[in-house]
Amino acid sequence: MKKLVLFVLILVSGISFAQNDAKRISQYNLEDKVAIQGYDPVGYFNQGKAIKGKKEISATYQGVTYKFSSSENKEAFLKNPSKYEPQYGGWCAYAMGSAGEKVDINPETFKIIDNKLYLFYNAFFNNTLKSWNKDEKNLKSKADNNWKNTYKQ
Repeated sequence: MKKLVLFVLILVSGISFAQNDAKRISQYNLEDKVAIQGYDPVGYFNQGKAIKGKKEISATYQGVTYKFSSSENKEAFLKNPSKYEPQYGGWCAYAMGSAGEKVDINPETFKIIDNKLYLFYNAFFNNTLKSWNKDEKNLKSKADNNWKNTYKQ
């Protein structure tokens, strides 16, 4: 009987984790199941720039796959994933703040605020980081609320 109860608990836990991963994956801005268009999330912090990750150096955290430019960056990420993951699932921070929308990003347009990574749309003469900088406090507050109340339920 104890074995049956243990089996059922493990099965239910596995289903719950799978559902949580599936929900998380659906919320993230992924390209071919990879976050940040394959850019190294740790590179933004440690090297201060956007660096393309390598296919052979990758890790999956809660269903989301990241690529890294070095094994050291991968190890740093695995020690503390929440430190390096982009805010708002990797969607444009400005769009999340101004309209509560999921808008694609240019992974080379970013800002680190309070040790968190924010990514921005930047194409066709529209660099949303510039608009964000003009009203950052207000937009960040709205983006936090929009993400929490609309997408991350």
